[in-house]
Amino acid sequence: MREFIVEADGGSRGNPGPAGFGSVVIDAVTGETLVERAEYLGVVTNNVAEYRGLLAGLRAAHELDPTATVHVRMDSKLVVEQMSGRWKIKHPDMKPLAAEAARVFPPGRVTYEWIPRERNKAADRLANEAMDAGVSGETGYAVRREPGEAAADPAVVRASGAGEARAEVTDGTAAADVEAARSVAAPAAGWGAPDLGAPATFVLLRHGETPLTPQKRFSGSGGTDPSLSAAGREQAERAGAALARRGTIQHIVSSPLARTRETAAIVAARLGLEVTVEDGLRETDFGAWEGLTFAEVRERPPDDLNAWLADTGARPTGGGESFAETAVRVAAVRDKLTAAHAGRTVLLVTHVTPIKTFVRLALGAPPESLFRMELSAASVSAIAYYADGNASVRLLNDTSHLRA
Repeated sequence: MREFIVEADGGSRGNPGPAGFGSVVIDAVTGETLVERAEYLGVVTNNVAEYRGLLAGLRAAHELDPTATVHVRMDSKLVVEQMSGRWKIKHPDMKPLAAEAARVFPPGRVTYEWIPRERNKAADRLANEAMDAGVSGETGYAVRREPGEAAADPAVVRASGAGEARAEVTDGTAAADVEAARSVAAPAAGWGAPDLGAPATFVLLRHGETPLTPQKRFSGSGGTDPSLSAAGREQAERAGAALARRGTIQHIVSSPLARTRETAAIVAARLGLEVTVEDGLRETDFGAWEGLTFAEVRERPPDDLNAWLADTGARPTGGGESFAETAVRVAAVRDKLTAAHAGRTVLLVTHVTPIKTFVRLALGAPPESLFRMELSAASVSAIAYYADGNASVRLLNDTSHLRA
């Protein structure tokens, strides 16, 4: 039986902030480095990045030999103690990642050891390279070195003018495979892509109109929590009819806010399904801007608005939620639901910002892309998530059912 050593690390500059991980798989007998993986993750916490590094390392080892035993070495005391079963996992962002890591190999085939950071230099270097690439705008950064390949400089995925992706290896000697990040990179596609089984598919439905929607007023999770208007209920009915014709929805999950729960209930009645409420799907809290139009906010002292438009880490006036904070929450929900619904099609009834964030993370688009997407009331979007962490955006802002 083969034995591998997995060394993994992750980091976040801001916690949450721009984050990445690095993983190395080593042959325990020869000491040869077999696989190196690194990915830029977008905005997540340090602990999430560490768990992503662990998960990538375990998956790489499993691809090499699913019958092997693995000894994991990390400088994260938290991850080592939690995965060893000595510390409880309380944080909701960590639980699905830990559960997913525990499923890669059968129980008893993976052991964990804490090591000081200076002994984890290879994984640490890869994680920092991923973060450096992401911060410099290379948001699709991913590197993968397989057994027998020459070591190459990291391969970087960049969007070309035609909207396609291309891999570039800076030393020009060996083409590194590009592995899509769970959060940011493009999926493996084409005739050579492996069969990963049916993906977890999220059909993303924005709620129908409320009285505030036609007036384009800020309406987040910190305001009056309006219900649907008559027009919004009609939109939900039309969406439900279209989804019933599609016939693929197996489960419905809704944001806890009134407008989404009402939309979900209307659709669920059409589909004959129950609705589960997930707090992480709620809209961003817009603080003191709740209920105001953009023009009304602009008439106030403009510093807060200008900062908010320039930086997704900035909060609205009055202690609202930043888009960066929303992204951390949405990524955690995505991981939780993809783990729970592998191979199934799930309808998520939610809001503008969460849906745009799902799309942004799947595409590996920069944070400012949130301001460059149109998302109409009762529109339908769809994203597929594969077993290796790749994501494929299938549909965006479809409103054809509203014109029938």
